[in-house]
Amino acid sequence: MELFSWRKRPEQLRAPALVMAFRGWNDAGEAATTAAAFLLGCGESERLAVVDSEELFDYQQTRPRVRIEEGGTRKIEWPKLDLYAVQVPRAPRDLVVLLGPEPSLRWQTLAKQAVEAAELLGIQLVLSLGALLAEIPHSRPVPISALSSDPGLVERLGLRGSNYEGPTGIVGVLHSAFLRAGFPTVSLWASVPHYVAATPNPKAALALVRRCEQLLGVAVDGSSLERATGEYERQLERAVQSDPEVRAFVERLEETAPPEGGLDPDEIPSGEVIAREFQRFLRQRGQDKN
Repeated sequence: MELFSWRKRPEQLRAPALVMAFRGWNDAGEAATTAAAFLLGCGESERLAVVDSEELFDYQQTRPRVRIEEGGTRKIEWPKLDLYAVQVPRAPRDLVVLLGPEPSLRWQTLAKQAVEAAELLGIQLVLSLGALLAEIPHSRPVPISALSSDPGLVERLGLRGSNYEGPTGIVGVLHSAFLRAGFPTVSLWASVPHYVAATPNPKAALALVRRCEQLLGVAVDGSSLERATGEYERQLERAVQSDPEVRAFVERLEETAPPEGGLDPDEIPSGEVIAREFQRFLRQRGQDKN
């Protein structure tokens, strides 16, 4: 079963790095997919392949969307993964971007064929982007955790080794497959305030892009993300300041926030714990107003 439907076989890529991001469990505040899409738009890009959605997605979990085209024609957009090649101006390497929703099915098959695609394209580094919920205030710099299971990268780039044990997503499965195949891998995780998890977070996306620049040796114009970040912070600050109880809650987070530079993944509470605690906070607010 061939999942990758190739549209174009690229000519020789320059020291290519594979960047992966998936909507869903790994993508709090849509920060990871926003960052990957931003990198995709920073140079001349072409679609290399589409990954078969019929084999990968449970449509009751990841539903297709209907949109109205010009002239009133209804079109169904099916969930899929896209693989692009990107030439960033004045960069020493090309990027290959794998972007789309987290698949529901056949993770092992996808991982095997993703490794084969990376071998075909001559990938030299695999970099995944993720975002998780954390008890941090929106007013502080975004903590970024840079992890690798490759001892050479840990030492050379000053990364952290990963000793996480527990449930994982497609990012963890792909990293394991790439590592077994001998590819150096890095995983970047942005921490997103749990009380604004439902809002797209350009600030966290920008932090991921800037860390990607450092690791990949590329430079991109991030002015559009910077403007979006400024507007995001202004709107969020107005909302917080308008409610004294929410303002007090954020101030408590600021007092206990970890130092800038990243969270220790072993100390980050699970999404279930964070959600439960925040729901408790909201219930308490409701009781206090009665």
